[in-house]
Amino acid sequence: MRGWSEGVQLRSFTTLRAGGPADFLRVVRTADEFAEAWTEAGTEGYRRTILGWGSNVLPADDGIAGAVIVNAARRIAVAATGEVLAESGCSMQDLCLATVQRGLGGMEFAVGIPGTLGGSLVSNAGAYRGEISDYLEEVEIQEGASRRWVSKAWMEFGYRDSRLRRVGSPEVALLRVRFKLPSRSRVDAYEAAREFQRQRIGKQPPTPSAGSFFKNVQSHELAQKLPGLPKLLRDLGKIPAGFLIESLGLKGLRKGGAMVGKRHANFLLNVGGATATDIRTLAGIVKGRVRESYGVELEEEVLYLGRWRGTW
Repeated sequence: MRGWSEGVQLRSFTTLRAGGPADFLRVVRTADEFAEAWTEAGTEGYRRTILGWGSNVLPADDGIAGAVIVNAARRIAVAATGEVLAESGCSMQDLCLATVQRGLGGMEFAVGIPGTLGGSLVSNAGAYRGEISDYLEEVEIQEGASRRWVSKAWMEFGYRDSRLRRVGSPEVALLRVRFKLPSRSRVDAYEAAREFQRQRIGKQPPTPSAGSFFKNVQSHELAQKLPGLPKLLRDLGKIPAGFLIESLGLKGLRKGGAMVGKRHANFLLNVGGATATDIRTLAGIVKGRVRESYGVELEEEVLYLGRWRGTW
């Protein structure tokens, strides 16, 4: 295909710095280019995979079959009345700053999230009691030859989830997004974002990672049995995955070049030359230990992409 590169190694396109080659790869810089690349690859019969910042994905060491589209469409338009139109390749950091600067609230939680708007929508990213879906109104999608706007309900959002993470999900590209945000004083919005950033820097290591690797666990029954769990979380039945992992003494556990974070146990780190297999194997060990000790199954936030061998 014209304009596509062959055999590009994907490790430089992921925050975990792991993964093999893409059969074909193209970087797009506008929503129109994105729609064109998506349609072209589909017409040629190729399986299509979208990457943004690659912060919540792990490609297999054997790479990804078909066409990989790297979404670098980053335009953001913000009205003082609260309407926001953003291309899905914009960073969460830029979206936060652009809205705070116009005296709008609702995106302060996004400061410092190392990912794009599109990826955040797929996983309904959130932090500090905010989620990307909170103020979303519409999403522009490309599905087959059809380019159209769909409502928030179409995405079927859940906790760190949307219909696009599920088996049998429709094959679509998320092109642009419309939000309606509430007014907030710039001083208050900046202060909230600054505090969230301070907390994030204090918890998160600088070593290559995918951010939080596992989803938090929702279980009122288990929460009551964990004396070290803060009362608020116990009452909510919400158990941070990192709490369970740390309680089992797994910080610093290694498999090859992959390691459970010493600063934050829900971060799996590439501490030097880790393969994708190292990282996924370590994730499996952690899941097994938690399952044996607490009877719950940790679910990955990270999506595994490409040609994985064997049974996991």
